Order: sequence, then structure tokens, then C-alpha cells
Amino acid sequence: MADDLLVIIPTRGRPQAIPEIVEAWDDTEATADLLFAVDTDDPQLAGYKKHAATYKADDRVRFTFGKRRRLVGTLNAQAVKAAKGYRFLAFMGDDHRPRPASQPWDERIRICLAGGPGIVYGNDLLQGEKMATAVAMTSDIVTTLGYICPPILVHLCADLVWVEWGKAMQRITYLPDMIIEHLHPAAQKAEMDSVYEECNSPEQVASDSDAYHTYMQGEFHSDVDKLRALVDAS
Repeated sequence: MADDLLVIIPTRGRPQAIPEIVEAWDDTEATADLLFAVDTDDPQLAGYKKHAATYKADDRVRFTFGKRRRLVGTLNAQAVKAAKGYRFLAFMGDDHRPRPASQPWDERIRICLAGGPGIVYGNDLLQGEKMATAVAMTSDIVTTLGYICPPILVHLCADLVWVEWGKAMQRITYLPDMIIEHLHPAAQKAEMDSVYEECNSPEQVASDSDAYHTYMQGEFHSDVDKLRALVDAS
């Protein structure tokens, strides 16, 4: 098993996604480690704990249970912790599924990021190159910034920030033939549920949109200076 790449999946209200994601790992021959981050107040907590017991013997799969921080808060907490032990970190939603190809998707990520600080993402069959709805990066980006997503965000717009970071670093790769499918209601690939309703509510869209513009007009520039210095030092 390779222990250089960790995929972090914050998940809520969808324990049925766990075996589907593990099956996608099997189908694609992925060796990346997989961390499911679950809220302890999740109404479906029992289902997640059942899956944690089921996959206890699978050394690729881990679960962590903690207080609810929403997507960005949970992802930041886990990424900062994991950056100490992994060379590469990735994010997927619990509604993403890697698809089989001639070369395993996680191996392509390792190859793309082997040259130093950088960001890579594939085709989600929904947003394509426009948004990195699933993303991988070198862990030194996380240690340099102190987060994998700007903490000003709650759920939305992180995928836009990742693309802008990569462009500013001149270290971003989009792989159109690396399919990490986004099974989202916007693509008619999932039913609307309470999690989607909360995350895509008009209030959340407005809040994260405002936060995104605030970040891009302010702290983005100091973050980019840090990332460019990281590239120069590599």
C-alpha cells in the first residue's frame, strides 16, 4: 500500500456512499489512503459506525469522528493534521466517484505532483476545467498556508480558489481524461437531500460568494506570495 497520498472525504447524512466509494477504489485499483470525516451529531452516525467496523481490516480506509465544522472547517482540520505524514493530499466529496482508466487515477496524481509544489485535478463531467470540484495538491501547500481552503469559506467556492492558487503558482494541471465523476443533482445524477439543500441554499450561496470575493480581493494576494516563494525554493 502506498502511504504518500491521502484522500479526505468529509461526509454527512450519506452512509450509503461509503461502500460505493470503496468499490470505486477497488474498481480503479487505487492504493491511495482514504479518510472519511464524520460529524458526531450526524443523524446517520450509526450507519457510519457500522461501515467503520466493516472496513476496519482494510488498511486503506480510515474514519474520524468529530464535532461538526461544516465542509471547509472539517477539511482544514484533517488536512493540516495529515500534511505532517503525507506527501500529497486530496479532497473529494462523498458524491464523487473515480472511474476506471488505463492508468489508475491516483498514480497519475502522484506523477503530476512529483516535480514539486503544485495542484492537479480531473474531469468531474459537470464543471470540467472550470472548477476543481475534486482536487489534489502537494502537502507543502497546506503547511505553508496553514489550511487547504480559506477558512472564510463554509462550503462553496473552494474549488474556484484551488484553480486560482494553481494558476498563480504556474503549477496547475487539468487532466480531462482522468474522470472523477461528480454525482450531483445539478447533473441529474443524484436526488436532492437535506445536505444539498443546506449547502446550496440561497443564503449559503450568497454568504460563500461574498466570502470568496473578500478573500480574492484581500488575503489571496498574501497567500499567493507564500505559494510562489514555495515554488521558488523547491
